[in-house]
Amino acid sequence: MASASGATAVGPFITEATPDDPYQYQVGFGNRFASEALPGALPLGQNMPQKIKYDLYVEGLTGASFVAPRAENLSAWLYRMRPSVAHKGFRKLPPTPDLESCFLPINPRVHISPTQLAWHPFDIPSGLKKVDFVQGLKTIAGNGDPTLHEGLAIHMYLANASMEKKAFCNNDGDMLILPQQGRLDIQTEYGRLMVRSGELCVIQRGMKFKVLLPDGPSRGYIQEIYGQHYVLPELGPLGGHGLANPRDFETPLASFDIDQSPWEIVYKVGGELHACSQDHTPFDVVAWHGNYVPYKYALEKFIGVGSITKDHVDPSCFCVLTAKSKQPSVPLCDFLVFHPRWDVASNTFRPPYYHRNSSTEFMGLLYGEYGGRSDGFKPGGASFENGFTPHGVSFEEWEKATQHELQPRRISEGTVAVMFESSMMFTITDWAMYHCEKLHEHEPAMWDPLRAKFLDHVDEINADLKARGLPLLGEEKAPVVKPFLNGHAGGANGEINAFHE
Repeated sequence: MASASGATAVGPFITEATPDDPYQYQVGFGNRFASEALPGALPLGQNMPQKIKYDLYVEGLTGASFVAPRAENLSAWLYRMRPSVAHKGFRKLPPTPDLESCFLPINPRVHISPTQLAWHPFDIPSGLKKVDFVQGLKTIAGNGDPTLHEGLAIHMYLANASMEKKAFCNNDGDMLILPQQGRLDIQTEYGRLMVRSGELCVIQRGMKFKVLLPDGPSRGYIQEIYGQHYVLPELGPLGGHGLANPRDFETPLASFDIDQSPWEIVYKVGGELHACSQDHTPFDVVAWHGNYVPYKYALEKFIGVGSITKDHVDPSCFCVLTAKSKQPSVPLCDFLVFHPRWDVASNTFRPPYYHRNSSTEFMGLLYGEYGGRSDGFKPGGASFENGFTPHGVSFEEWEKATQHELQPRRISEGTVAVMFESSMMFTITDWAMYHCEKLHEHEPAMWDPLRAKFLDHVDEINADLKARGLPLLGEEKAPVVKPFLNGHAGGANGEINAFHE
């Protein structure tokens, strides 16, 4: 077997290799990239010439409808030794009970949870049994169904072995992969990516890839979205820069193997796993160009935005990537990061205030500590609230936040926490609810000390009421109804309303 890696790239800036990441990348988000591993292998001015240098085959890959608007039209052209059609047919693999794709309530394997849930760090397989990235996929929660092209799934990958002569292709959705322990050396048809804890990697729908574990056993989070692709959030009044800047996203250079030995390609289709065999590597792309590409991003590069006067900015200011839903102005999901930053707001309760958001929240911790989320929220674990579930920091965190001196300070030092937030309700899988043995509910007793301190101020309140000639607390007085006009002309319909004194 022989191999060759990206010798040249046409267009964008190329990064430098480092000891922890031996690969080079093109930079930018949404660009139309071009890369060739051999000089002249990429056709110029034409996608499908009659004859291609070195007798390569052309293969097109689309990530959107042919008639999608130009800004949303995603495609790539691959020039490879043998096209993907050169395989020996598909066979259905046995069911994988811990991998789920349908999150509709009619599925008996998923469950509604109105309460907060949390999971201690998930176990990585140990012992002699080899578990690779695909075999180690465990679904926790999600919504929708891939056959509807709407919804998402949240998985953990728990692996102790590299994939060998096997590749994976997810036909259901894009996968946002976040290593928590151990780097992932990901070989794609486009080239290679080395992804560490603190970086994200997106492998889009229909792309083949293989995962190696250079640091041994590995664990991480995955958000899979159906029917949509991740985009950068709009910046609005922020202007042209901030949050995740496009120049910080990295896409691989063309790289190919020469390997004519047997391989297995595992496809996920409608939540089922199917496989085909072929007598050649799927990683034989010598050149490619297009904007439907895999990419990675270092979360430490995120440009944080927050209040520099008072009160909080909505948590959408932490959004790295977003994906649209079929409802205008309502995202299917946002991917958020919480990392080291300055906290300076004056006269403000600085931790997350108690809230009941319409969004569903699922949090993971890559490294460090994220205090006050729940008992046992550790790297490699998770925390979850469905929409409108009331939640917030513990009493101890609340009390500290109301008492300490409000000086500018750094928070979340040495920490990267992430959140998968969705406008849709999640259901929880059998594995996450009953079989992983890591589930624990948030302890409601953490809020027991949040008593009604308002009642300690009855004398003060009554003094204020008395000074204004109003009934004191505990006094009964028949309400006096006075008519008034709602607006200058009796309200929108000229109606007369009343209020109680």
